[in-house]
Amino acid sequence: MEQYFTFDPAVTEAARQALESCRGDFDRIERTAEHNGQKVLAAFIRNHVSEACLKGSTGYGYDDLGREKLDRIFAESLGAEDALVRHNFMSGTHTLVTALFGVLRPGDLMTCVTGTPYDTLQETLGLRGAGVGGFREFGIRYRQRELLPDGTPDLEAVAQAAAESRMIYVQRSRGYSLRPSLRVEQIGRIVQAAKAANPGVVVMVDNCYGEFVEPLEPCDVGADLMAGSLIKNPGGGIALTGGYIAGRHDLVEACACRLSCPRAGREIGCTHEQLRPMYQGVFFAPTVVEAALKTAVFAAALFGGLGFGVTPGPHEVRADIIQAVKLQNAQRLCAFCKGIQKGSPVDSFVTPEPWDMPGYDSKVIMAAGAFTLGASIELSADAPLREPFAVWMQGGLTWPSGKTGVMLAAQSMLEEGLIGPGGAD
Repeated sequence: MEQYFTFDPAVTEAARQALESCRGDFDRIERTAEHNGQKVLAAFIRNHVSEACLKGSTGYGYDDLGREKLDRIFAESLGAEDALVRHNFMSGTHTLVTALFGVLRPGDLMTCVTGTPYDTLQETLGLRGAGVGGFREFGIRYRQRELLPDGTPDLEAVAQAAAESRMIYVQRSRGYSLRPSLRVEQIGRIVQAAKAANPGVVVMVDNCYGEFVEPLEPCDVGADLMAGSLIKNPGGGIALTGGYIAGRHDLVEACACRLSCPRAGREIGCTHEQLRPMYQGVFFAPTVVEAALKTAVFAAALFGGLGFGVTPGPHEVRADIIQAVKLQNAQRLCAFCKGIQKGSPVDSFVTPEPWDMPGYDSKVIMAAGAFTLGASIELSADAPLREPFAVWMQGGLTWPSGKTGVMLAAQSMLEEGLIGPGGAD
């Protein structure tokens, strides 16, 4: 490595020790990746994917065989009855909001049972801002229930909420918080508690950052609906844009009518040249998620060894690809992001600066040199400049590049005098 990058000996030694401690965790990650890779391959084979499926369509997009088979591949790979995969979902938030308004009607109550949802969803729910076009304007009610102090679901609160709600909403990943992300097994317990109290309640999961991390997905354990972004895990770093909604057939159909219009639903919408990268993306996704998980585990071991708080810990079984590192002050946070940027294949020469990013209530710094703008399956790190000054890192298209980026983050902090050779103190 030193032929191409120059690291202080203290960083090199800390990285060596971190890597040695991760070997058993890497074995587990590789087994899961093999399982999920075979699952996706089997879906391709069962659905007779051909060259014609990759061509795309124009105009109205009627009878687009490739679009229809891609929906089935996602459904089968994610343990769902049906799926809606479209390049014209503009972001994960857009995908989630489409699903919410596809299912909820005026007077309905949605209860989030994992605390306050991710920042970019809060105006839709009426938690802050004007919320133009949000729940308040449509007469949809929102409540939330907190997780228990240890970050696990409060199943008694879930049951109480389900009894009076049309939808129970679960955010699998931690967002800009330090609570644990939810494993599929925990989501299954939420589903059981909710359905026992109200068999008709819809359990929806924000599955962003969680796809292909575990052998099972939320729909495998009874979730009615889930959604995510294609420039995160399931796009494999190849999909250029888009999102998916998966789950019960009737609910997916309702979401399709929200995305397009009643009656047309999923039967309309051309795919241009987007099918090939979406097919390739989901095919590569289990392997790319494997690389991202190894990068996250290595980062936890390295920065944990340097004396910083990390969550999850390096040996914890993971529910998503996100790694949080508590860097204690804004200077360290910015230096960490500069190092990640230096290890990026694109825009490595630029310096990330905090800015007022739309949808957030404080300045945010983001490091990302990605082939696809904003693709957080590619190595990136971001954080709001506020207490507890933790950085959230995710992604890594390949393990070698991910490892290098993490080491450059430590090197950047060392060069700025923000850590000593022995670590945080």
